[in-house]
Amino acid sequence: MHKFRRQKLLLVGALALAGGLVSLQAIAADGGDPADNVSGKLLLTGGVSQIEGSAGGGLTPWALIGSYGTQGQFGANAFYTRVNVQDYHLDDAGAMFGIDNRVEFSVAQQRFDTEDVGAALGLGRGFSFRQNVIGVKVRLFGDAVLDQDSWLPQVSVGMQYKSNDQGAVLHAIGAKSDHSTDYYISATKLFLSQSLLLDATVRFTKANQIGILGFGGDKNDSYQAEFEGSVAYLLSRNWAIGAEYRQKPNNLGIAKEDDWYDAFVAWAPTKHVSLTLAYANLGNVVIKDNQHGLYASVQVGF
Repeated sequence: MHKFRRQKLLLVGALALAGGLVSLQAIAADGGDPADNVSGKLLLTGGVSQIEGSAGGGLTPWALIGSYGTQGQFGANAFYTRVNVQDYHLDDAGAMFGIDNRVEFSVAQQRFDTEDVGAALGLGRGFSFRQNVIGVKVRLFGDAVLDQDSWLPQVSVGMQYKSNDQGAVLHAIGAKSDHSTDYYISATKLFLSQSLLLDATVRFTKANQIGILGFGGDKNDSYQAEFEGSVAYLLSRNWAIGAEYRQKPNNLGIAKEDDWYDAFVAWAPTKHVSLTLAYANLGNVVIKDNQHGLYASVQVGF
């Protein structure tokens, strides 16, 4: 419990700091020198806030470093996401920081509400799982925006440490742990002349339902390599549409797990705010099949 409280305080602090940094950028934009150190990227080329807090699409991380800071600059984003499907909903909030277009730090907290399913399982209506995620991403080589004369993508590696607050329940359903770390490698390429972005990610994970149902299980307790992919088309400098796919492990005998899909539209009127709406298909979640619905996310930053 103490570990979870410390991580919760870290998340709150990060969100407060992100808000302060956004205020600093607004002041700098009026003529202060700090504006030279922020927001050098093109609109929408920093991605949005992925469900675990990293920069990317909604479901998958990309190789892009979050925020609009480029080489020699810094940037920050804060976000809130809501996912509503037939029998559950997820609330997700967090922040990320990008430094020198090289390193990204992120934090997120997810709250998964079981609604009526919780009562059916004997946990109580509205029983919730909370998970904290701390992420780091490092760009290894390539620049998705600047390297337009090359087929070389931008390639980054990252990790997401996850800690769930319902260890006793997780062990009762067969999960082996309430905490674990995902590792991933992402390659992202932006073709500006075609207004097309492509991403491929390989994630090494033990997570059940991204960690909401713990890590490992009676069927498997080893890291598995799972593929994630995204395609986005830039309709204009402010609008993008796309689709994502996320392969999932299947570790728990009691709770089948399906791959995830979405189709999204993202709108960024300025570099300081963006809104993403998506139709998400999550398949089987816990004991309920065919879970699909609305994904909505708002991001502020620079």
